[in-house]
Amino acid sequence: MEEIRLKARAKINLTLDVTGKRDNGYHELQMIMQTVGLYDEIVLRKIPENEIRLESNVSWLPADNRNLAWRAAELMRSTYDIKEGVLIQIDKRIPVAAGLAGGSADCAAVLVGMNKLFSLKLPAKKLEELALTMGTDIPYCVRRGTVLAEGVGEVLTNIEPPCPFCYVVLAKLPVSVSTAKVYQSLKWDQVEHHPDTKGMLAAMAEGDVPAMGRLLGNVLETVTIPMYPKIADIKESMLENGAEGALMSGSGPTVFGLFTKQERAKEAAKILRKQFAMRDVFVTQIYHVPHGKKERRTTDGRHKI
Repeated sequence: MEEIRLKARAKINLTLDVTGKRDNGYHELQMIMQTVGLYDEIVLRKIPENEIRLESNVSWLPADNRNLAWRAAELMRSTYDIKEGVLIQIDKRIPVAAGLAGGSADCAAVLVGMNKLFSLKLPAKKLEELALTMGTDIPYCVRRGTVLAEGVGEVLTNIEPPCPFCYVVLAKLPVSVSTAKVYQSLKWDQVEHHPDTKGMLAAMAEGDVPAMGRLLGNVLETVTIPMYPKIADIKESMLENGAEGALMSGSGPTVFGLFTKQERAKEAAKILRKQFAMRDVFVTQIYHVPHGKKERRTTDGRHKI
């Protein structure tokens, strides 16, 4: 194998709760994470030069060790004594600094891709262990799907049955949010309303998307919404235009809405683009990891089910 293509998929947080803080400054988390159809396309290609090269359709994206994808390739090369070089090409579609784990997803895709490209035959558990050395949400991006994440985000439990299928509208304000700064500003012990994680799990088990919409919750909204009040306005607009529920994903600023009807989702996205003059508005869907089956391309050629 000389080349491999992968899809680094975005994630949303159906619930995000902070339950404590460790002595090292890391927060104790409990969150339900879900992969969606929006993705960056990653191409890994062997090259004769003993180096890592990174190219992207985004001119300002770092192409050296400041980039998690580059560092993932270097980690695999140094850990497993890979002598050949590799070219990483990233077609960036997930907005940056958006609470959608785009950079982490790219990193995870490179770990998975290097494993396949160089026939290392590492089990998924080992890839998740390597991912954890690079960031606490990267192991999830290796696993994907519907997952309960605990600890600092590294204790992962697959949820069965997974999240029921529905359409997802993503809307990102044209600002970038620092996850580190949001957590530093969070007064976790003063949060009054915590997500009902057990209730969300029960709603998913019933396949009840409207109930899921009512149970969406993210304690980081207490930090990011005061910084960017339009996040609350976007949530309200989604609800007014047919969303079963709306929530900020991760540390923000992206808001997602859950929809049971595709046409309603498309109409809501159209309204959001006009109402808030936003470019980064996407209609996608819940994504489930296929088991032994090839992914099926949808009519837009961009998202997969």
